[in-house]
Amino acid sequence: MRIDVVLPCLDEAEALPWVLDRIPAEARAIVVDNGSVDGSGDLARRLGATVVDCPTRGYGAACHAGLLAATAQYVAFCDCDGSLDPRDVRRLDDALGNGADLAVGRRRPTTRGAFPVLLRIANGELARRVRRRSGAPVRDIGPLRMAERTALLALAVPDRRSGYPVQTVVRAARAGWRIEQVDVDYHPRIGRSKVTGNVRGCLTAIRDARAALAS
Repeated sequence: MRIDVVLPCLDEAEALPWVLDRIPAEARAIVVDNGSVDGSGDLARRLGATVVDCPTRGYGAACHAGLLAATAQYVAFCDCDGSLDPRDVRRLDDALGNGADLAVGRRRPTTRGAFPVLLRIANGELARRVRRRSGAPVRDIGPLRMAERTALLALAVPDRRSGYPVQTVVRAARAGWRIEQVDVDYHPRIGRSKVTGNVRGCLTAIRDARAALAS
């Protein structure tokens, strides 16, 4: 396989069948079980995914564990809740083939409820700060992104919480990477959200991202 798709997973058994069924033929799914209690890990194994256990809680911790487990030339990161279609990895692959070093999905909500207003406003402000601080041409710091595995390892992104995507973009920009945004559909997630489904979760994600930007 030339692409490994890292899927951080915390209690996503309801969404896993839909997500894994859409992994491109040229890619391998690496589901990183971040402490699920709903049987997500066992289900992912039965559905043919490679499963990595990551007992250290945190989105960044799960992403890093998946990156370390990857062996393909390219690594993509994608949410495991059905909000993003793994088939869109091919759009990011096209961007890399056209000279980009890092391709980042720009979420385009398919319905009004797919992208909660609080998160959308906060994400827009965060993207503005990232542009100002690093020069990276991003309008959305989304969870779907892709680059060469060895280059990602060399970035040595330290964040282990929700700030991982921000630090990835900032470090890539500082390293002189060509960063390209690619429009991708953004659907209502399947099941209950641990982050965007409540104000506390949104605020925690925003705080983590701002702390990552300041580091």
